[in-house]
Amino acid sequence: MTELKKGGISRRAALGVGVAGVTAFAMPNILSANEKSLKVGVYGGYFKKSFDKHIFSEFTKATGIAIQSVAEPTGEAWLVQLEQAARAKRAPADVSMMSQVAMLKGQSRDLWTALDLKKIPNSSNLLNSAINKYEDGRVSGVGAVSWYVNLVSNTDVIKTEPTSWAELWDSSHKDQLGLLALVSNSFLLEVTAKTFLGGTKALDTEDGILKAFDKLSELKQNVRLWYRDEAQFEQGLKSGEIPMGQYYHDVTGLAVADGHPVRSTFPKEGGILDSGSWALSRASDKSDEAHIFMDYMSQPSIQGLMSRKVGTAPTVKKSLLDLTADEFASVSSEIDPIIPRYDLYQTKSDWLNQKWTELIIG
Repeated sequence: MTELKKGGISRRAALGVGVAGVTAFAMPNILSANEKSLKVGVYGGYFKKSFDKHIFSEFTKATGIAIQSVAEPTGEAWLVQLEQAARAKRAPADVSMMSQVAMLKGQSRDLWTALDLKKIPNSSNLLNSAINKYEDGRVSGVGAVSWYVNLVSNTDVIKTEPTSWAELWDSSHKDQLGLLALVSNSFLLEVTAKTFLGGTKALDTEDGILKAFDKLSELKQNVRLWYRDEAQFEQGLKSGEIPMGQYYHDVTGLAVADGHPVRSTFPKEGGILDSGSWALSRASDKSDEAHIFMDYMSQPSIQGLMSRKVGTAPTVKKSLLDLTADEFASVSSEIDPIIPRYDLYQTKSDWLNQKWTELIIG
């Protein structure tokens, strides 16, 4: 399966579940594709291919604005490229899908052009958490897509479906787990805090973070693989060699559809809900086109199309979606999710990485 990485998080071979069409909606001032274009950065591999085929092509039909998609590189390399390009007053992409940590770091450098929500009326459909803002209230980005990291298991080896993240700590799973290898992409501190410390607010202080590290260290004997290469864990999960761990809900669903003996469970504490936002580079001169693009992408019908074709969770209110119960359940959950503490990975990055190496994987 092709590897795809999202803003520092190894992401994924993404993609399409189900068949759906979308009706192009009426847009003001329809423009010729020969006259208007927009460069859009998205994560590569199947994810980009799915956007090109199912999403961007429909956008061009609806608006007349041609999309030139750009495959974003791994990790924070894209943020660095955007920053260097902004200083040179050129944009490798006008609009980019950015992870939340990258959004915050870009905000600290005033990298994103402030958006006018009046020009993005469909932004009213978005969840409140899907609007990114500078400290002074300017809007820096709007929600693009979301995805879940869940508790996954091989059904041939783990006969009874687990119901809690606490299962990772059970001594019966010695040398059975595959977990993400970085503190800033595993979000295991948040999982630990939600499961054992009353919630992620326990991470507000360094003392609370150290308590989470201490509890997290207890599961080290159960870990067989700290993985950066998703394909390595995926194969171990499918074969039963590494029968439990954390992995992406959508990709696990594709494996189920292909007949592999695996399951993805939304634990009672919630799956880890991560997301990307659309942001406009300050070096871009395509503000009008960017606002039209973000407005289009904020439609419930387009969010539903992305869920069906790309396998992502919607960033708009559920009540507005045309997804069936089964379609929604295939990409999301009504259990309150674990929301990563993105602020910590901006303000305490070096300290967290040091403690992670010393206490967890060292």
